Amino acid sequence: MSNPYFRFKQFTVWHDRCAMKVGTDGTLLGAWANVHDRRRILDVGTGTGLIALMLAQRNLEARIDGIDLDADACLQAQENVRQSPFATRIRVVHAPLQSFASTVTEPYDLIVSNPPYFRESMKCPEGRRSLARHDDSLTLTDLLHTGKSLLAPDGRIALILPFAQRDDLLRTAKNEALHKVRETYVIPVEGAAPKRLLIELSSMPSPVSTTDELTLENRMHQRTIAYRQLTQVFYLF
Repeated sequence: MSNPYFRFKQFTVWHDRCAMKVGTDGTLLGAWANVHDRRRILDVGTGTGLIALMLAQRNLEARIDGIDLDADACLQAQENVRQSPFATRIRVVHAPLQSFASTVTEPYDLIVSNPPYFRESMKCPEGRRSLARHDDSLTLTDLLHTGKSLLAPDGRIALILPFAQRDDLLRTAKNEALHKVRETYVIPVEGAAPKRLLIELSSMPSPVSTTDELTLENRMHQRTIAYRQLTQVFYLF
């Protein structure tokens, strides 16, 4: 049986009652998203609360809302938040993005999501895990359209997706008048093709749009210096 929790330097994430466990994707987004001067943050599909907790550690003034469709995940995220040093700044809500959006009265400076994205893969027979992994309940168009409506004028949307969906994402972003600010191609092992895309979007055109790469492991399957530097304030290496 896998470990029911994952211990980070400043908090512990229990995931035994969540469909999607603590993984590299969420950790990458939580470490990569730009939280500078971001005072209100929304984590869409918060799951265990991992990304919300990471962002709270990186920005000690931010107020963070985490939302999820899965009631059990929300309960576990609430427990993880309560047991963390950031309990007073994170709120977890059991709600889909569309209905939650109707209750929002103040815009967000940053919206992050490790969204359901396995559109063309075979669905998992376990219902909650399938819901977490597939985009039936929240398409990329829905996420960007509704997300943009909740952004402050200088707000950003930060996502992690399969690299194969980059072109679709950029087309969808263009249709929603969202502009690429920066992107990172995530390469699992030195010499391999990119597998994930970290990307930040804004409703305001950026004078400079940057693209770079992050390799997670060398050919000996050891963590690279760049990956260790990105995650060093979280991982117990």
